[in-house]
Amino acid sequence: MYNLGVQYGIDPVYALAFFMHESTFGTTGVAQTTLSLGNMRCIATRPCIFRNIGGFAQMQSWVDGFDQWYKLIRNLYVAQWGLVTIDRIIPVYAPSSDHNDVNGYINALKYEINTWHTGNLRP
Repeated sequence: MYNLGVQYGIDPVYALAFFMHESTFGTTGVAQTTLSLGNMRCIATRPCIFRNIGGFAQMQSWVDGFDQWYKLIRNLYVAQWGLVTIDRIIPVYAPSSDHNDVNGYINALKYEINTWHTGNLRP
């Protein structure tokens, strides 16, 4: 996860915060099956599973899931849409129309990121 973050120019702590928030590091929800750190919806390059609940991309491995997440954030959110902050990314990534608490998600990610940047391992 760290090396991919460096490769894509994204601080790996952001991926870690998404991973924690979305699935408690892959231990809950669909991520246990999809191997997707951010519970990515279906994408053209991976099988789409769990269509009955909106559809999620099935990754080949956890490393593949990390790689696909970094590509999504760098290529689509940052490069194409110009969304470069948590405040701007989350309303699109996890919209309220999908029953997400957008402000709660933003606040949780910021807290986790800030905590880890201070050197604390437990948010």
